[in-house]
Amino acid sequence: MAIIATAWAAQPTLGQAKPAGIPQADRHAQVDALFGPWNGTATPGCAVGISRDGVLDYARGYGMSTLEYDIPLSPESIFLVGSVSKQFTAFSIALLAQDGKLSLDDDIRTYLPEMSNIGRKITIAQLIHHTSGLREQGQLLYLAGWRSDDLMTQNDMLAIASRQRGVNFAPGSETLYNNLGYTLLAVIVQRVSGKPLWAFADERIFKPLGMADTHFQDDHTEIVRGRAAAYQADGKGGWKISIPASDYYGPTGLFSTVGDLLKWQANFVDGRVGGAALVASLQQSAALDSGAANGYGGGVFVSTYRGLRTIGHDGVHAGYRADTVAFPDQRLAIVTLCNGTTLAPAELNQKIAAVYLGDQMRPIASPVKVPEAALVPLAGVYWSAVTDEVVRVDVKDGALRPAGAASPLEALGAGLFRAGEVARWQFDTSTKALPGARELRIWDSWPTPRVFSRVNAPMPTAEALASMAGQYRIEEVGMTYTVLIVDGKLTVRWPRQSDLVLEAVGGDRFVSGPWTVTFTRTAVGAVDGLTLTARRLRRLRAERLTTVEVPAVAATRTGADHAR
Repeated sequence: MAIIATAWAAQPTLGQAKPAGIPQADRHAQVDALFGPWNGTATPGCAVGISRDGVLDYARGYGMSTLEYDIPLSPESIFLVGSVSKQFTAFSIALLAQDGKLSLDDDIRTYLPEMSNIGRKITIAQLIHHTSGLREQGQLLYLAGWRSDDLMTQNDMLAIASRQRGVNFAPGSETLYNNLGYTLLAVIVQRVSGKPLWAFADERIFKPLGMADTHFQDDHTEIVRGRAAAYQADGKGGWKISIPASDYYGPTGLFSTVGDLLKWQANFVDGRVGGAALVASLQQSAALDSGAANGYGGGVFVSTYRGLRTIGHDGVHAGYRADTVAFPDQRLAIVTLCNGTTLAPAELNQKIAAVYLGDQMRPIASPVKVPEAALVPLAGVYWSAVTDEVVRVDVKDGALRPAGAASPLEALGAGLFRAGEVARWQFDTSTKALPGARELRIWDSWPTPRVFSRVNAPMPTAEALASMAGQYRIEEVGMTYTVLIVDGKLTVRWPRQSDLVLEAVGGDRFVSGPWTVTFTRTAVGAVDGLTLTARRLRRLRAERLTTVEVPAVAATRTGADHAR
């Protein structure tokens, strides 16, 4: 595989980092070892770039760019970088604000008059910082019957957004990651500058920084020389192609290399494009209306890792995986771009950072052994009154495991567990009013935790289930849903999608994969509708159209992909 470990003359020297405690060759060997499972000719893999003091320290490709033609990955391989794209969209908006063409405090309807008036102002800044309250575009299209492999354009996203008559929460009051906001930002760039985002970014960002292999794509049929293909595991020990066919961009759509993205990381330090004040502002955490920091700047997460300040973002789109992270105080930047769904570049970057900065990092807490008898009371179903999400936790093989999670939680003591190296789950067992934990708090991407309470409602009877069968409609996505009983379970069915088979969690609330479905009732107890909730879409209401009983059927239909 291609290796580069020489100084990168195109990059300025940005200061002096603390010397690493091990020789350069040993550091590089440790990095190579991290990618050992992917450094073959039968799997996809990653390209990695590492810079110190603005000078390239190491770059290498591991695994294959195309399995069909046995082409290996290299530092020059071009990848779709998913949500790493967002920082370039936010930067384009910031440049227009610097030009005096718009204000970040402007109401988005100034530039997007087709958006509904929800009775509250949504600002451009709130789109940037994920505080707008807008619903997630992919989940809206899923509920409208779109499949993940349908061709989706900017106009498709704008059309589904303009039909919305509500939001997840009052703009500015919470943070919830949202791709639609960045699709709308791309539209704003075009309407204000008179140029599509790809042309604006090329002129104002990519060319000035010498990012010759970077561009936004608005046509999925475009030929991109040097592009790595992308793959997903086929469940049989092999791989199948997973390349998106989508023509929307802003939240995604950027193609780049590790070298070009390291040039961009250098701009976050020296401000060659935009100036020092602008790039510094984009690396500052935004604040909610309450004054609390939300941990997100201009298209980047503003956080810490093991006690060190970080600026970065990950990216996922089809089979592509990406992660960029900078440790600005230590002048270290790492970019890892991968082309297989089972690779985890964010975790790999954390391990690379430990190779370079381990002597400056806070130690990782060691897990503690908790008897299974002490874990059993923590298992159960928890529901958030704020987000309407449901979390199910089981005990399996002597460990707590969230439903659907690939790995169990690791105990840290006193009811605290971790999922990976960052996320924390805190079970509150301070009261004995209920058996086990009465409350669960989860910290993941944001400083503010999601709060869940234990569900203790009785399971619905067969008669109750029958009363929920019928037809329901959501005008905001233009879709009618049939709820029927299949093999004794409520099932939601609509065109072009697989059925949602509902598992009861208590009362009128059910779950199916990432979805929470709650049936609503009139004052006299009759079912009059239902709400659908997923991680980035809350309580979208479907009104009941008929109370005519839908007969039970014996088999479950299969069909299209579930929500992305």
